[in-house]
Amino acid sequence: MTDESYIFLAGASRGVGREIAKCLTEQGKKVKALLRSPLQAVSSGQSQDSRAELEAMRVKSVMGDALDAAAVEQAMLGDEPIYAVISTIGGLPKDGERADYLGNKNLIDAAVKAGVKKFILVSSIGSGESVVAIPPQALETLKPVLIEKEQAEKHLIASGLIYTVIRPGGLKSEPPTGTGVLTEDYKVAGSIHRADVAQLVCQCLDSDAANNKILSAVDRTQMYGNPEFEILTLN
Repeated sequence: MTDESYIFLAGASRGVGREIAKCLTEQGKKVKALLRSPLQAVSSGQSQDSRAELEAMRVKSVMGDALDAAAVEQAMLGDEPIYAVISTIGGLPKDGERADYLGNKNLIDAAVKAGVKKFILVSSIGSGESVVAIPPQALETLKPVLIEKEQAEKHLIASGLIYTVIRPGGLKSEPPTGTGVLTEDYKVAGSIHRADVAQLVCQCLDSDAANNKILSAVDRTQMYGNPEFEILTLN
């Protein structure tokens, strides 16, 4: 990664994405965030102040809807070289389309065209083979979302990009604990704070150990049950 290259971040307006923006800027990395227009932001329940708040953190914002493939391409194929893309997007359907698959597909396809080196996708425990880690009642509620997240994961894996898929457990908004961990064991489940997910994402960005892996993210002090599992060590 060169001093001139950027991390392209989708989903920075709130939640895990906002925490990732904080983490990256604190590390001195250049961040370019894809934001919806003010009208789209209001319709999706996002704050109109997101752009100002991010720019105060020295995040460069670019307007565009992840569901619009041409807008995503234009945003990513700008003058600034993009080293890596991080996506945390998902949410309420727009005209019958969720961003969980289509939005991420557009980001992945644009990243391929832009020659991006690495793509980190924040998904969810319950996607793919990790479906065994969540209770049946939760699965019934989340099934439509998890199906789309799995589609996005598969599209990324097939893209040829160096990838890391991170599947967090139940998300909390409290301050970071520092006890968040990553594992390739898809059977684990538990909770984790959004700020700890962000720290793990930022670590994966610079770690070859995370390349081309699907990882579950949990807080080892907030596990469901007392499972034995191997923690991934990031170099």
